[in-house]
Amino acid sequence: MGLLSGKRLLITGVLTEASIAFDAARLAQDEGARVVLSSYGRVRRLTERIAGRLPQPPPVIELDVTNPDDLAALPDRVGEHLDGLDGVVHAVAFAPEAALGGNFLHTGWDDVATALHVSAYSLKALTTAALPMMSGGGSVVGLDFDASVAWPLYDWMGVAKAALESCSRYLARDLGKHNIRVNLVSAGPIRTMAAKGIPGFDELAAIWETRAPIAWDVSDAEPAARAIVALLSDWFPKTTGEIIHVDGGVHAMGS
Repeated sequence: MGLLSGKRLLITGVLTEASIAFDAARLAQDEGARVVLSSYGRVRRLTERIAGRLPQPPPVIELDVTNPDDLAALPDRVGEHLDGLDGVVHAVAFAPEAALGGNFLHTGWDDVATALHVSAYSLKALTTAALPMMSGGGSVVGLDFDASVAWPLYDWMGVAKAALESCSRYLARDLGKHNIRVNLVSAGPIRTMAAKGIPGFDELAAIWETRAPIAWDVSDAEPAARAIVALLSDWFPKTTGEIIHVDGGVHAMGS
């Protein structure tokens, strides 16, 4: 019996083998879960190719978390493969180039709105879209990056992550009556495809070289993925509205 034996999961954000979501899907399958991945548009072919490298290649459904039609169709699309959901992984984030890299004071609203929509509001949108499939309760886990401080060059993505953290708490408040837990995993910097879109990622990651009490490896997504799997399991039955830091301890250190 694995940690997730019999669990039915929807996992977003699998783009490459370096994705935290990829390791989460791999570990979830190893622990007995049945998994459906989501992707959209031209990126979907990439997700389908990478899905073939998982222990049991899962189906990939179309889902743009900013598209109301896709969200409305989610129960039917998942229902073609699973008879319900016990867990959802939100591993979606994006900010336009103008919203990153030290341009904070000059970023226009349209770019800020995109960052907030994709990276924060989508947690609520995805969760409520999945709610009809979670009649027995379950767990929603999102990916975070510590929003308690201002990071170099992270700019409006940092603001979006702060909104994500607040959103997760309100979802935890309103979905507890459905026995649905909502938590975040705040990971340290991982060299994923998303990280390549952050100007100065190496400068940001270098902070971990001197401040992490436990050595941090920017190429190893498995520690964060393990935390996701743990939160999807029944071992945290009364934990909700929480942020689990998997960052080598940097969040707890002074400057």
